[in-house]
Amino acid sequence: MSRIGKKPIAVPSGANYKLSGPTITVEGPKGKLGYDLPEGITIAEADGGQLQVTRRSDNKRHRALHGLARSLVANMFEGVINGFTKKLEIVGVGYNAKLEGKTLVITVGFSHPVNFEIPSGLTVETPTQSTIVITGADKQLVGEFAAEVRHTRPPEPYGGKGIKYDDEVVRRKAGKALGGGA
Repeated sequence: MSRIGKKPIAVPSGANYKLSGPTITVEGPKGKLGYDLPEGITIAEADGGQLQVTRRSDNKRHRALHGLARSLVANMFEGVINGFTKKLEIVGVGYNAKLEGKTLVITVGFSHPVNFEIPSGLTVETPTQSTIVITGADKQLVGEFAAEVRHTRPPEPYGGKGIKYDDEVVRRKAGKALGGGA
């Protein structure tokens, strides 16, 4: 049995959930999220105010989805209580980011600024011109938007310029070496 899937999910105080068939809806101070469980995976209330995710059989598909479904539901509770945050740093002379209403405008060396519409459910802040903080209740949405912004200008290994995650380490490479070639 899946080691992750068999762990019960603790329901934190301040979070309310509703089970209706294969759908679970979680609501808390940071927002409301819903998830449709895959076929063959069920969720039920266990003792002590916890939830237990179970699978119908031991076939390969059900085993693969068991731990996934449990993790996604646990992340929903984490998101509606604490939320998720991704922090991006912009490195480079003249590179910056600013907010214009519900649009994130990034200048990263192209002939034009790059605009991103901020999805509903996310909060984007730019405390400095070189920092972007993305927060939200949905872990996937936060990560996906952060990856999309980073993809505009990923960090390059020679000069170190680009958009990188706050905790990302960019391995630097040496430039061209002077030498006597043939």
